[in-house]
Amino acid sequence: MRNRASRLILALAFLGLAPLAARAEEATAKMTLLSAGAMPKLGGYRPQRLEMSPTKPDSLKKAPDLTTPLYGELKFGGKSYLVVVDEPAGKTAKLYVDSNGNGDLTDDAPVTWTDKPYTLPNNTTKYTEYSGSIKLPLQSGDKQQMVSLGAYRFDKNDAMRGVLKNTLLYYSDYAMEGEINLGGKTYHAMLSDDFATGDFSGKSAAGEAAAGGARNRLLIDRDGDGRFDPRFEVFDASKPFNIDGTTWALKDLNAGGTFAVAKSNDKVEEIMPPPDHSVGKVITAFTAKTTDGKTVNFPGDYKGKIVMLDFWATWCGPCMAEVPNLVTVYKEYHPKGIEILGISLDQPNSADKVKKVTADSGMTWPQVYDGKFWKADVAVLYGVESIPSAYLVDGDTGKVIAAGGALRGDNLAETYKAAAEKKAGSKQVN
Repeated sequence: MRNRASRLILALAFLGLAPLAARAEEATAKMTLLSAGAMPKLGGYRPQRLEMSPTKPDSLKKAPDLTTPLYGELKFGGKSYLVVVDEPAGKTAKLYVDSNGNGDLTDDAPVTWTDKPYTLPNNTTKYTEYSGSIKLPLQSGDKQQMVSLGAYRFDKNDAMRGVLKNTLLYYSDYAMEGEINLGGKTYHAMLSDDFATGDFSGKSAAGEAAAGGARNRLLIDRDGDGRFDPRFEVFDASKPFNIDGTTWALKDLNAGGTFAVAKSNDKVEEIMPPPDHSVGKVITAFTAKTTDGKTVNFPGDYKGKIVMLDFWATWCGPCMAEVPNLVTVYKEYHPKGIEILGISLDQPNSADKVKKVTADSGMTWPQVYDGKFWKADVAVLYGVESIPSAYLVDGDTGKVIAAGGALRGDNLAETYKAAAEKKAGSKQVN
């Protein structure tokens, strides 16, 4: 038997195939440098602060005519680049960057520095914010490319942001992008340089210690929806991560953003994607205790009915603002077969408060409260990260009829009406 197994493995290898057990451990990565436009794909940025000074640095050899300049040195890719902001009173500000690093501000490509007026709440004073893009060279593999760093600066006269009076804010607008194949599955992926240091390994991140050891991010689009959900698709690039039960880790990650992926000997818990509860999908079933001590099986206990699962809390202002309308609409449509099951995300030791608020507000439907705040069992099961949040479900099929904005404000009554009429019609047909 052992010889037959060996011959089978050799035959598979000859055919260019690998045994299933071996395939499960295979991983490859093919990434290239996205030099600009990465920030929206990454889903945000980590602003970095460049402190500026009116003192002219010794590194400046030649400059255009400057009126009221502020000077700073931006460290990137192991080098320092001179950055100058000139803000003459009553005139358009300008930004200069010594992108070739020779100390001469007159031989570099011009920097776009766009003004945008803004005002503060309860203040008629008009301020000006400037924003633009800094281009600096980054070494990736055997190539050097100019990459984009977003930059912006608030009005120096903005008293609300006085601490930023002499500060230029900037962030990385570049990233490594491509595909990662893990155990036979291919995913769209990105690698960030969140500290905008020109070092994808994260080892030279100036803010690493202050950020609690945070490193750059590895983003993997596990569900293929074209975005990166921070809950289960964003990982610390310096640590192992688990996908589909296998723990992987980046190997040989260098400043230029190249790396390999291999199975890790460490074991970390997999962060599972939240269930898909979009309209038309089957809702996740659960069993829980209501505040009156009864057991509820959702959605099984609602056969022949339509039920709204409502995530809320007494401390949530927007939730409580929805209550009067919810109570009014419920009174009208409850006789027509619509039920509500509340899931309270109130804090520990708030059972009496939940009961009082629901009684005082006319919320006569059952409530589930376990005192676990954001970690409430049903909320975790459903991946709820914001409230109010609700799902309208057909008790017979368990399918989601409506969710989100369709169950708020003026839309609620229309959604209830349409669902009740459709349910009544289907009963008549049956």
